[in-house]
Amino acid sequence: MATRNEEILLEAGTNELEVIEFLIHGKEDGCLVSSFGVNVAKVLEIMEAPPGLHPSPGATHPSFLGTIPLREHILPIIDLSVWLEIDRTPAKHELIIVTEFNQTVTGFLVSDVTQIYRVAWTDVYPPSQIVSSQPTNCITGTIHFDDHTVLMIDFEKIISELDKTFEGPQTFSQQQASQRYHAMIVDDSGTIRNVIEDRFAQANFAVTTFKNGRDALNALLDIKEASYSGGVAVTDAVNIIIADIEMPSMDGYTLTKNIKTDEDLQHIPVILFSSLISVANRRKGESVMADDQITKPEFPTLVERSLALIEKFKQKREHPLSA
Repeated sequence: MATRNEEILLEAGTNELEVIEFLIHGKEDGCLVSSFGVNVAKVLEIMEAPPGLHPSPGATHPSFLGTIPLREHILPIIDLSVWLEIDRTPAKHELIIVTEFNQTVTGFLVSDVTQIYRVAWTDVYPPSQIVSSQPTNCITGTIHFDDHTVLMIDFEKIISELDKTFEGPQTFSQQQASQRYHAMIVDDSGTIRNVIEDRFAQANFAVTTFKNGRDALNALLDIKEASYSGGVAVTDAVNIIIADIEMPSMDGYTLTKNIKTDEDLQHIPVILFSSLISVANRRKGESVMADDQITKPEFPTLVERSLALIEKFKQKREHPLSA
């Protein structure tokens, strides 16, 4: 797995991801199989499920199967079929997908794991309206292959629903911008966009939001063209960009790479704000020249670090020889 991660690191900014496909065997007609996927970057390992896993008495949700030891971790186990309301057919050799994001390690019980696919983010389509309207919906996208469809699971939403860790700021810096700045927020999660937008608005920012990197980049190019026509710098129109990593159409790495290789846009600071800021993924962010990388549990520092970057870039423009 280490070798594979090294290969992925070399490809930051290609607008691709690798997806582990896993299955849940349902009881309907004795042969119902549902195919799901998760970004490889979120997976620590896959292990065989130990015998005797049962719903934990007194758990806040029936999907919680208790905990098991895993080296230095006490690993909570979630029965994904219960969360998805699939009547799973138990099997002798089931698997646990061990994930790590938002500085949290969690295990998800599934029926089987098939293979890893490499796909472009442009091939990840939004879920249908029917899927999106389901009360337990945690499907972020769909990938269509010739013979089947894989549904991408939002493990972050499941964890946040179970422990309410990231509902928004608990305590955060009260720092305010000394003047009106403009922040661009790019995230496919409406919940996350709203939380960030509210906090930045409180700190004296004008905020524009986008659902994916492609729309954000097109808007930046339009702003750049308008700035030329108006005889002003694009850095006066946009002061900071906050981008998620995982997004359909264009991911945060590719967006950042496009910004940082543009002669004019490169002078706008970019922060990658994601659950995927691990040691390995931090190197990917560095390779596309992100100016800062912040995990979602570090949300309380986001405005403070944004203001510091804005000031740093302002000093570079005003005093280029001393930067």
